[in-house]
Amino acid sequence: MLGGLFALSVLGLSLSLCTNGNPFAGPSVAAKPIPTLPTDPAEWRGKIDYLALDARLGSMMTDRSMRGLAVAVVEGGRLSFVRGYGVESAESSQPVTAESVFRWASLSKTVSGTLSAQLAADGVISLSDRLETFDTSLRLPGDAQLALTVEELLSQRTGLPKNAFDGRLEDGEDPRTIRLSLADAPTVCAPATCHSYQNIAYDTITEIIAARTGEAYVETVQQRLFRPLGMTSATLGAAGLTSAERWARPHHDQDQLAVSEVYYRVPAAAGVNSNIVDLAVWMQALMGLRPDVLPHAVLETAQRSRVATASPYGRTPMGRELKEAGYGLGIRNFTYKGHKVIGHSGGLSGYRATMMFDPTTRTGIVMLWNSDANLPFRFQAEFMDRAYGLPFTDWLSVARGPHLATAEAPRPPP
Repeated sequence: MLGGLFALSVLGLSLSLCTNGNPFAGPSVAAKPIPTLPTDPAEWRGKIDYLALDARLGSMMTDRSMRGLAVAVVEGGRLSFVRGYGVESAESSQPVTAESVFRWASLSKTVSGTLSAQLAADGVISLSDRLETFDTSLRLPGDAQLALTVEELLSQRTGLPKNAFDGRLEDGEDPRTIRLSLADAPTVCAPATCHSYQNIAYDTITEIIAARTGEAYVETVQQRLFRPLGMTSATLGAAGLTSAERWARPHHDQDQLAVSEVYYRVPAAAGVNSNIVDLAVWMQALMGLRPDVLPHAVLETAQRSRVATASPYGRTPMGRELKEAGYGLGIRNFTYKGHKVIGHSGGLSGYRATMMFDPTTRTGIVMLWNSDANLPFRFQAEFMDRAYGLPFTDWLSVARGPHLATAEAPRPPP
């Protein structure tokens, strides 16, 4: 007689599989009640002092540059803290909640890079394939695309200047047309030899994936990642944002802006939207907590550094603490005070997003906000100090002069 119980817990959700003593019966699945999200102080749990964390986030929200903010913390693999601050819209004053949908901006690259690693593991594509194999629209100086591999494309080693021709995308040109014209761009290094951050060239991966799957990139992401992970609020494209029941409008300081659709036209680079809980689910998957969807080997392929980079936050005090910076497939890794940390960030007109986690302790933070503010980028260091039990540093006040720039942001507005 066989009998047993298998419990799978993701975001505190459990599924029980039991054979009921019959060795020939298929497993029956019984879903336990979904627990309440940890949005209230009574539900915050873990070693981190979440009351102090909440107070600091509330203090940050008093800055004029902030408008609305959603935050989630995963501690030891478990969702331990979810909180909304400020408002979705200056006009409606609707408060930000766990359901509020924001744009991920360049944090979207973690999806396309990880998806590519998954497709490679399944034999759909090969990361060592040269781009010429796929007849893409990308043309590089000296026909370098003939030798450049998929892996080199996703690790940002095209040799082009940083954010090459993004201005033309913002002026309304079609991304495929711009990719053809990149053959006339200058170079900063020989292809495959250095890191130079891209959006238009990077988005060539959508053509490669579509060529091999026979379906649109957006559908492949939904079928292979978002649906299996239960990320029900996650979408790609402007309609996915504006059709959501609750969505955050973009702002600059106190002024509400119109939604810019420019970077939705490069979906692999900056096309994802979701609420904060689904971003936390994505971070958990990247931590290795969903091997049914993203096995360890896939994550290792995606996250392993291929090329050294400058610090993602420049020569700021925080930037100087991030050492051994490198880039994998659409994702960054570095060390923070001796600890390996993985993540990515992004910014576009009226929105910012960031994720930072320790893959060993499976502890990290995700934040989405609807303004051009840069303070939350600094707050990541304060969070990691708390997670490691290090002495408090007021990162929100350190070097409070110039704005903290993000290398991921495609030319944020002035």
